[in-house]
Amino acid sequence: MNQSERPLRILIAEDDALIAMDLADTLEALGYAVVGPVASVAAALAQAEDITSPLDGALLDLDLRGELSHPVANALDRRGVPFAFTSGYAAEMIDPAFQAHPCLLKPIEQAMLVSVLKAFGSGERAAAG
Repeated sequence: MNQSERPLRILIAEDDALIAMDLADTLEALGYAVVGPVASVAAALAQAEDITSPLDGALLDLDLRGELSHPVANALDRRGVPFAFTSGYAAEMIDPAFQAHPCLLKPIEQAMLVSVLKAFGSGERAAAG
């Protein structure tokens, strides 16, 4: 990242506090600015729909407190913000409309996370899976 550029802002939507803190620490160590973390679909949706807050990407836990994060994914798509799901479940739970987006299975491997984050910054879509 160029010194004059602002760090990319990544929304973290994760309902497990330890995972959220670990993700936030990892992203910050890699030079990203963390938005959140938030732990519910309502809070993530508020961030995703806030057009005054720039977002360069998002990591969405597929299941936030028993609610699928698909509404957040819809809002991010409308804004053109790239995102990846994170999940401790099978990726088959993802709505077919979003299956082209990556899904990082927990525990998240740092190499896969870095690949997804780089794709956010380049405007390319990381490989799903």
